[in-house]
Amino acid sequence: MAGPVWGQSKFVWPEGRQVAVSLSFDDARASQVTRGLDLLARHKAKVTFYVNPRSMERQLEGWKRAAKEGHEIGNHSLTHPCSGNFPFARNRAIEEFTAARYGEDLDEGKRLIESMLGVKVTTFAYPCGSKFVGRGVKTQSTVPLVAQRYLAGRGFRDEAANDPAFVDLAQVLGVESDGMSFAQMKAAVDRARANNGWLVLAGHEIGEPGNQTTQAAALDQFLAYAADPANGVWLDTVETVARYVREKGARK
Repeated sequence: MAGPVWGQSKFVWPEGRQVAVSLSFDDARASQVTRGLDLLARHKAKVTFYVNPRSMERQLEGWKRAAKEGHEIGNHSLTHPCSGNFPFARNRAIEEFTAARYGEDLDEGKRLIESMLGVKVTTFAYPCGSKFVGRGVKTQSTVPLVAQRYLAGRGFRDEAANDPAFVDLAQVLGVESDGMSFAQMKAAVDRARANNGWLVLAGHEIGEPGNQTTQAAALDQFLAYAADPANGVWLDTVETVARYVREKGARK
């Protein structure tokens, strides 16, 4: 039997919730543990942190705490390869990568994260949201590499929530939360709610307004909003929601 069709029938979330939301944060930024963990603990909220092991080492005790408190720790690669059009990535430009090299980068990152934190890594976030290696006619998609290795792969700077009855879990849409006000976060949830969608927010720093920063004040308000059962929000990690979506009928 075919799964429900987006816009024609409603995907059923647990406990009568109307929308699923996953908060995720990339790069193992220090503020995620120094500022974020206490904020999340106050609201008893669980999120997904996509980490690079080399960055994670700088705050290793903090990341051990994050894992112990039940946050998902996902892979964000070993070297964070991105397009060489970004100057910071010129020495690890995906235009110069092969699929084999990209896979090795993913595998080594996962191995180190698991050995350092004693967790099982099941989801991945594409660095810079890019899903290719190579140039021109030799360009190859990295989505199959992620699909072979992970329950889910999250994108970045996408424009919509995910249709849980249609989504390709290897290419979960991720909407940037950096710079969002609480009102903007709530509006994004309301748009997703209209179709019983799954909104995945993706940020970096947690703190005061600034570059690549999800504002702590806005996040505080949002977590309180999401925790109120009257608002019909299921807030959980990418892994937990992805498992539910896969079980209930995401397309294979």
